[in-house]
Formats: sequence, structure tokens, C-alpha cells
Amino acid sequence: MDRLTEMEAFATVVDQGGFTDAARKMGISKSAVSKHVSSLEARLGARLLNRTTRRVSPTEIGLAYYDRARRVLNDAGEADSLVSAMQSAPSGVLRMSVATDFGVHLLSPMLGDFLNEYPEISINMVLGNRFVELISEGFDMAIRVGDLEDSTLRARKITETTKRMVAAPSYFQAHGRPMRIDDLSDHKLLHYSNHPSGNVWKITAPSGEKRQVRSSGSLTVNDGQSLLNAAIAGLGIAHLPSFLYADPLRKGLLEEAIPDLPREDLGIYAVYPPGRFTQPKVRAFIDFLAARFSGRGPESW
Repeated sequence: MDRLTEMEAFATVVDQGGFTDAARKMGISKSAVSKHVSSLEARLGARLLNRTTRRVSPTEIGLAYYDRARRVLNDAGEADSLVSAMQSAPSGVLRMSVATDFGVHLLSPMLGDFLNEYPEISINMVLGNRFVELISEGFDMAIRVGDLEDSTLRARKITETTKRMVAAPSYFQAHGRPMRIDDLSDHKLLHYSNHPSGNVWKITAPSGEKRQVRSSGSLTVNDGQSLLNAAIAGLGIAHLPSFLYADPLRKGLLEEAIPDLPREDLGIYAVYPPGRFTQPKVRAFIDFLAARFSGRGPESW
């Protein structure tokens, strides 16, 4: 006989407290349930149930077997549900945490196309730069920029950006242009207060040496767009990702501070809970993003 059917018959008898109710639950005859359980006991060479005229209860061995059998049956049920879900159309509310600047500048303009393609999905996008706890805070996924913290989450790189130090031409005319990293100490540096390293810029020198520069200018903000606006207004030098500075740089509103520095690339990742099964709505959105950003370089915004 089929092992899973035997397990199911035995576990259902334990759950229902008898053969009659188990048969009703399974939709088969009482004799069929009894036959499955007897076959299981014969195969295992152990008595799993104590049978009396009034009640049925598991033996000590039967109780231990029941715990493991119930887990196996639950896993089998989840496997069946997984196949069913993967074949169904993505649907439901997709709640995601997104890095603010990336969400405003790049992700928001794309959402209409995604929702048109998947009309059964609705999106709840929460913008912020805090690393949320996906599972405990009820998020399906997150979009994060830069190095990922060690965690059990799964991650897929969808694109990358790069960071450069930029300022307005008017700033350089008034204060000169720094030519070396050491020159930055004589300049007004615009500070992004949400940066994980605090008020320290991590910069790679032409030699490959990793340098740290403290940003101690007259302006501190917690929003990349405000930092960009301040740089364009000539208030100082900002250290920005390419999805913020690329267009103003092309238009001549910004210039690079130290052009010969190595490019600092940062990955942009979709992260989502661990497990063998990815929700169809999450998988659909990540695939959508990967296709949209495919072939785009870190400064092609």
C-alpha cells in the first residue's frame, strides 16, 4: 500500500479519536481505514494503536510515530500547495520596503507598467532607509542599496549604481576644485544623516587605498533629493549615487570633484524571506525589475 495513505489513515485516526470518524474525515469506509492502519503496523512490526470497544488511543511508539508522520504529511501538503500556487496567476497585496531615493527616482515611475501587467496584484510601498525586519514587520520583500547585512534572507541583485563626489560649477568657481582626497578638508561637504557609516565618507584613492573623510559641512539632511538640490544650489560637495547625480551631471548642473578617483559601484538588491518557495507576487515583481534593469550600467539613468 501507499506509505503516505497509511500514514494519513493512522494520523487521522489519532486526530479523530477513532476509526469511524477517521473514515468520515477521509471519505472512505471504516474497513478501508482499518486496513491501512493494519498494513502500516505490519510493515513497521509495531503496534501503534491501543484498541478497545470504546476508544482508540496511540501507544507510546504510536505517539512518537504520529509526531513525525504528521510533519511528513504537512510537508506533502505544502508541496502540493506550492505547485498549485506556482501555476496560479500572481495576486494579492505586495508589501515592500524600499530605499527612499531609489524608490522615488527609479522605482515609482515603473509601478504603473507592472500593475498593468499584473492586475491581480496591488502594491503597498513603504519608503525609508531603515533595514526593516521583513518577517516580523510583515513585509514581503525589500529593495536595498549597498552592502547587505549578514542575514538569512535571500537576495537577488537587480542592478547597480555608483557614487561620486559632485558639486555645482558655481561652487568650484567660488571655492576651487579639490584635486586630491586630502583637499576635501578645506571644503564644504554636505552630510547625508541616514548614511550607515555616520558622517564619514568612505572613498577609494587612485592607489586603491580605502580612505575615510569626515563630512562636517554646514548642512545635514536625511534625504538624497534635498542633498542633490543643495549641491546644485552651490552649497557644497555631495557624495551621491548615480541615479541622483547622472542627469544633472549630463546637463552641466553638477561637475565631479576629483575626476580621477576609481568608481565606487554599489549593488541594488531585492531581498525576501528564506525558504524553498517564493510567493508568485514576489517572484513576478523581482523578475520584472531584473528585466527592466537588464543591460543598464550604473550611470545610465
